[in-house]
Amino acid sequence: MARVCTKCKKEIPDNADLDPIAAAYPCCNTCWEEWKQYRVMVMNEMRLDMSMPEHRKVVKRYEKVFVGVMTPEGDVINFADENQRKPDKPL
Repeated sequence: MARVCTKCKKEIPDNADLDPIAAAYPCCNTCWEEWKQYRVMVMNEMRLDMSMPEHRKVVKRYEKVFVGVMTPEGDVINFADENQRKPDKPL
């Protein structure tokens, strides 16, 4: 079954070795690398401390908005339905 990146909407080859977290969305390696750079900027700009659970939740929310599975308002986006799959839960 072909996977489509939730960020760029390009097809992800079946043999692609994705990061386990990126694969849960699914998000291609190119977009995931963009997220990792953007994540650092978010943490620095907002002065987030990753030792604090509420700060980690903020970063996770930005991650979901970045990859396109959540709107900035907090609504979950139905990407190919799959029974309203939630990326935080393992497959």
